[in-house]
Amino acid sequence: MKRSKMNAEHYVWGDQCDGWHLVKTIDLSIIHERMPPNTYETRHYHHRSRQFFFVLSGTATLEVDGELIELHPQEGYEVPPLVPHQMFNKTNLDIEFIVTSQPNSRGDRMLTE
Repeated sequence: MKRSKMNAEHYVWGDQCDGWHLVKTIDLSIIHERMPPNTYETRHYHHRSRQFFFVLSGTATLEVDGELIELHPQEGYEVPPLVPHQMFNKTNLDIEFIVTSQPNSRGDRMLTE
């Protein structure tokens, strides 16, 4: 079956951010996410999950182990397990991106704050 944010399971996180589960299995998670202007997620890491963030629209700032990485549309960045990271939208426009986690990061998130 085709998947998009129009028919995927939706949830709200953080400060009015959206997520749509495109793939949700034990071995793999693919989520389409939207962050409104001037929002951020909590800094964290994963024990097992490796993640790849791929920007669809807008400009995202990904902090990875103290380094700020600016991601533009059609750019992505891989975060290995055990590496602290945090996504920011420091702009006045929405950002949308895909985050892929292998294995699924559910229950594998450890806050650093």
